[in-house]
Amino acid sequence: MPRPSDEEPKQALPTGRALPTVIDCVPKIMLNAATSGFQTTRWTLIKAAAVSPTTDSRDALATLCQTYWPPVYAFIRRNGHDPERSQDLTQGFFTLLLEKNYLLDADRQRGRFRSFLLTAVKHFLANEWDREHAQKRGGGKGPISIDTVEAESWYLPAMVDEATPESLFQRRWALSLLEHVMAGLRAEFALAGKAEQFEKLSVFLNQDAGETRYKELADEMGLSTGALRTSVHRLRRTYRRLLREEIAQTVSTPEETDEEIRFLLSTLTS
Repeated sequence: MPRPSDEEPKQALPTGRALPTVIDCVPKIMLNAATSGFQTTRWTLIKAAAVSPTTDSRDALATLCQTYWPPVYAFIRRNGHDPERSQDLTQGFFTLLLEKNYLLDADRQRGRFRSFLLTAVKHFLANEWDREHAQKRGGGKGPISIDTVEAESWYLPAMVDEATPESLFQRRWALSLLEHVMAGLRAEFALAGKAEQFEKLSVFLNQDAGETRYKELADEMGLSTGALRTSVHRLRRTYRRLLREEIAQTVSTPEETDEEIRFLLSTLTS
């Protein structure tokens, strides 16, 4: 099997970590995977309960919103609002989304949460609901937790002249998804008492460091290079599994999962 390229990643996660190039392996290994066991996901649960929301569907929507607020903030910010106003508008949008039955406007038969969220925030701004109802700073606790320092640390370097609100939304969506996957991967290792091992091995998600790096880390960990490569293979396999599981939470069908993986790759390599 050919080894991954040593070319530097074109993007970086907002946490400062390089973008995992291992996602380049995803189409070869995971596309067209078995789909007979596709289960109810957060998004299918939310859409099914759009008319009469349940506790489970509200919790599922709140989870997705907390994970994917950064692209909404980036979209609003690129539409010309300053950081403080963007935070207020983002909170106002999610207040409407979570407390009102805004999902009645969603196509219940098809569609991805990513597409719904982008369309919904466009309508939110176009309808000027924000001017009347956006929650002002100090006016109470918003429905989601927004870290504006983190949001701005990504937004400012990403804001190039040709970037549109839509393109920033799509790019930040993809990076938010990868952040969530990396957090889940780190949590799995920590739960198994292998947090330190994760920190050492995670460099191999970013690039193929070459034989020298494998040997140096193997000596440091008291392993053979063969054993280390096996551990890295398992790490990448778990990463791919979590990546697909996370994407599945935002779509309605197995086919859409594969399409979202293609979207992820095209967005992060463009």
